[in-house]
Amino acid sequence: MRPLGPERDHYWLALSMAKAAGVDLQAAIDNGLFSQEKWAATVRRCRGCDWGGDCPHWLREHPEADQAPETCVNHKLFSALKAEQEAARANGSSET
Repeated sequence: MRPLGPERDHYWLALSMAKAAGVDLQAAIDNGLFSQEKWAATVRRCRGCDWGGDCPHWLREHPEADQAPETCVNHKLFSALKAEQEAARANGSSET
């Protein structure tokens, strides 16, 4: 098992990746779609990601994207949150 990366660095990487993928994490937390515990797990997964060294470069090249790259360990999570937020917007809900 490889050592985990620095928590602070991966906090910002995960937050930046979610934003680039069009996910509003604070709105997801506010609306009960995402919890602080899930956020901690998201950062922890990021810290152990083998692709972490390439992530900052990808984020510089893709400040906005349809989704996180499949190489991101949080790709499925961010895709699911984005789909839930888009569905809520389409239904006219305030859950964005």
